Amino acid sequence: MKIAFPDFKTKLDKKGVKLPANIEEVLSACQSFTCYNTTEELADAATCGKENNEFAVSYDIEGKGTFTEAIVHRVQNGISVNYTEAYMRRRDPGTMVIGDDKPTGKQRFSEKYNYPFSDIQKETFDWLKENDLAVFFYFAGRQGIGSLGIAIAPANAGFFAMGLSMLQEIVAIDELAENSQLKSVIYVAPVFRHTHFDGKQVVVHNRLDDIHELYSYNLYPGPSAKKGLYGVLLTQGEKEEWVTAHCSAVQSISPYDIVTTFMHEGASGGGKSELHQHIVRETDGRVLLGKNSVTGETRYITIPRTCNFLPIADDMAFCHPSFQKKNGKLGIMDAENAWFVRVDSVNQYGDDPVLEKTTIHPKNPLLFLNIDTKPESTALIWNHIEDEPGKPCPNPRVVLPRESVDNTINGSVSVDVRSFGIRTPKCSKEDPTYGIVGLFHVLPPALAWLWRLVAPRGHKNPSIVGTGAMESEGVGSYWPFATGDRIIHANLLLKQIIETPRTIFSLVPNQNIGVWEVGFKPQLLMREYLTRRGGAKLKDDQIQAARCPLLGYELNYLTIESSKIPSRFLKVYNQVEVGTEGYDAGAEVLQEFFNRELKKFMHKDLFHTGRKIIDACLSNASIEEYNQIIPMDYEYSFNNIEDYEQSSYNNGL
Repeated sequence: MKIAFPDFKTKLDKKGVKLPANIEEVLSACQSFTCYNTTEELADAATCGKENNEFAVSYDIEGKGTFTEAIVHRVQNGISVNYTEAYMRRRDPGTMVIGDDKPTGKQRFSEKYNYPFSDIQKETFDWLKENDLAVFFYFAGRQGIGSLGIAIAPANAGFFAMGLSMLQEIVAIDELAENSQLKSVIYVAPVFRHTHFDGKQVVVHNRLDDIHELYSYNLYPGPSAKKGLYGVLLTQGEKEEWVTAHCSAVQSISPYDIVTTFMHEGASGGGKSELHQHIVRETDGRVLLGKNSVTGETRYITIPRTCNFLPIADDMAFCHPSFQKKNGKLGIMDAENAWFVRVDSVNQYGDDPVLEKTTIHPKNPLLFLNIDTKPESTALIWNHIEDEPGKPCPNPRVVLPRESVDNTINGSVSVDVRSFGIRTPKCSKEDPTYGIVGLFHVLPPALAWLWRLVAPRGHKNPSIVGTGAMESEGVGSYWPFATGDRIIHANLLLKQIIETPRTIFSLVPNQNIGVWEVGFKPQLLMREYLTRRGGAKLKDDQIQAARCPLLGYELNYLTIESSKIPSRFLKVYNQVEVGTEGYDAGAEVLQEFFNRELKKFMHKDLFHTGRKIIDACLSNASIEEYNQIIPMDYEYSFNNIEDYEQSSYNNGL
């Protein structure tokens, strides 16, 4: 509803909700604003009215004229948006800057742009005041964990507001709780990327004492509506000593009714959304394990019946203290109201039947990004827009509300298996790379922590603008979104791992195993196998120390139902195209990467136990040495970080 500021403020005053000064300044002086109460209202606003099937989101740019940011279509199953620039179809990893003077490990606005943030902040407010605005309240988080916020965007950016209202639960003004306090705000001002930031995506975090301000200078929701508010949650957790993990999660149920809960972590492109996929069969019922990129050979396995699974989380999960049951396992709950699902692996009808059905016949209108559509058509998730002729966009997305997904688990769960995903390139003797990871590896807790510190972004990440080389996504794989100190988060993750010794850890590649192209099959087959075992310990003769110690334990054999997985998928050096020569060269690449990234964490505030683990890695430690620091067997005497720290001090560390 379009509302005059005095009436808006009167409504809030009756609720005991106070507007911070900056928000009141903008809303009291803008041309007009509409307060939205539902996502359906914002879906109508996305095309500037329900009667319109197509709408161009355009702005007058000083010195550039009228510029169209995106074309919006009203389609049968929701709203479809396509950006006019290929650059805007992916998240730029260098988006975040800090506008305040509070402690941070990130670059400050004044350092990057050589002028104080207050200058552009004033210009931002002045620009917003010249426009008609869209306003709504949201709750960043779920089930009371998180905080209330308000979004302020130009009225013609309804699609952006719609996506935000789906990802973070929209709260109608009449449903605001009495005496609620606004803890975050998003100001959206897309023209500034052209006038001030050379066309780049920029999101500024300005952490005031009473509210966390986000300034989104672009209309791609990834770095702001999603990851920007992820940063708000991480900031809250840093103060309260808990983590919002960068992960997906499912509860998998075997054909024998064994239930196993998986939590899959990793950098963008590491397979989080793909954990929710069903295994696709060939027309004859077999499952393609992989294709040899050198010889063209294909390898299939037969699985008579696959596991069923219940979705829990897609990209973020609270590890809140209230979920920890002191049973030795990590407790988590989904931190999102909707999922920002990447569908680049769905290239034709039938690649993901469940997701296809869900998105074609949704319970509520969905938001599609980078999907090729026509007005009033049905958005099909395999019709990816092209960045240029013959080159499909690598980052097609759909915003999928949790309520649109069948059988989701809404409450907290205890995690049996924490896997970590990494995109791996092809590896051969002639071209050795870090693509030496087998189908999956078992990690000791100390190594599991190290992988979460270095968090490799990996090979050809489809979600972000980048070089394609292996880079670190930083501590927890969520560091690009955090505003504070990396050492605090490193300590929180180590404490978490030590205090949940019954949760086991694995490492899983995707895309390639040596010279074999495998897609995301490794993590799906890991899910199948470990569900059947019910998280039980593997037999002693089934695993051995990996040839590369950073990979923990490698598998000697693996059989799923009656299908034996060939050893060349378990031990990459058994591939004739790789051998020990190519494997060892790849291991050196991995070790150099770890050495470079881990040195960033050698800080006086790091737990002594953490320093001991990093020292071990920098000294090329063996698996046995990692196990001496934190044993894999959960029946050990230590059960909290304080005990470990005391032990480290006693050892003179």
